Amino acid sequence: MTFEPGTLQQWLEYIERLHPKAIALGLERVSRVRQALGLEPAPPLITVGGTNGKGSVCAMLEAILHHAGYRVGCYTSPHLLRYNERVRIARAEASDAELARAFSEVERARGAAPLTYFEFGTLAAMWLFVARQVDVAVLEVGLGGRLDAVNVFDADCAVVTSVDIDHVDYLGADREAIGFEKAGIFRGGRPAVCADPAPPARLVEHAKEIGAHLLLIGADFGAAPRGAHWQYWGPRAKRGALPHPVLRGACQLGNAAAAITALDCLRERLPVAMNDIRAGLLQAEIPARFQVLAGRPALILDVAHNPHAARAAAANLAAMGRGGRTLAVFGMLKDKDIAGVASALKTRIAHWFVAPLPGPRGAGAPELDQALDAAGIASATRCADVAAAYAQACDMATENDRILVFGSFYTVAAVMRLREARRASAATDGMRRNPGP
Repeated sequence: MTFEPGTLQQWLEYIERLHPKAIALGLERVSRVRQALGLEPAPPLITVGGTNGKGSVCAMLEAILHHAGYRVGCYTSPHLLRYNERVRIARAEASDAELARAFSEVERARGAAPLTYFEFGTLAAMWLFVARQVDVAVLEVGLGGRLDAVNVFDADCAVVTSVDIDHVDYLGADREAIGFEKAGIFRGGRPAVCADPAPPARLVEHAKEIGAHLLLIGADFGAAPRGAHWQYWGPRAKRGALPHPVLRGACQLGNAAAAITALDCLRERLPVAMNDIRAGLLQAEIPARFQVLAGRPALILDVAHNPHAARAAAANLAAMGRGGRTLAVFGMLKDKDIAGVASALKTRIAHWFVAPLPGPRGAGAPELDQALDAAGIASATRCADVAAAYAQACDMATENDRILVFGSFYTVAAVMRLREARRASAATDGMRRNPGP
């Protein structure tokens, strides 16, 4: 007997319980249910993987293609505040009712297959994209690539943004092993774009073995800063006087070049104009990727949770100048390289407010203490939770300081919820004082 559809929250609670493991890589289960659903997507598919940067490339592709007039389906993960963030059509989040309907279709088709949360959601997103007749689908890999649920669909163009150490329990302990896993999204005879400046040999070898058309940054395409603008060069054309992406960080030029290369490879099916590219670079936004919120002290939200991303955050902090201190609100999952992340940022942070994260994967006080000690960080305050850490950081900060909230989606989301609650409370108080007509 299938589960009767109810609210989106009921569905999310249900699918979270279906599989005994949160992560169970493999394509057998999801392939079986895909066939039962009859999911044979007709629109072009662009699959984006990588250790870091894949969300940025998805956002740029989505914005450029949307500006060009295409109905774009974009699937990303994880979410910060609402599951709906993961599934967007025409740059609008899918509604609760749409997602519940899609979950219902997957439930009817799955039989006894114990899908994971991510597998269930991936199939539901693609069912919705087909039902809504999108013109193109942009899919972000959840973990790795070769055995990720997204890889059950054949990419017309695949992008790997970067390869670095993360998820070692699932992908391997070195860049070569991880690179092979990420190269699993490539397909023979189709373009495979890699924006890592030093791609692992196994990634390159796999692309050659399967006959993928591999394009490497620095060799086949690239980006060159030109003062207030930058120039793209690629296998088909050069594009000059491009605006810098609204997304922060020097790494975003490489991400933008990868996105443009992917579009160049598909231009017979998805032509875009220069104006679309320029507008897309200025409109592509993604929350909590070194997102600087206005105000004093400045608040920076960054989901950086591995050393590669932490080094990028450190470079971004350095580019902001020397004025004021940077105070950190910090919490991570215990299966991450906590010491490596802390080491990458320790010279940029004056004081750390450290918070344990809830749940079985959350790092508790002992793990955080051990990691900070290993990184040689002494100027730290241990807090009961993220809310307490954020409150203490706000108390210490002067108007010239910065507060960096980072380490995990959970850490950033907790602060975002706190701020939303405060805004809602302030609005309610304002209405009480000024009830209006």
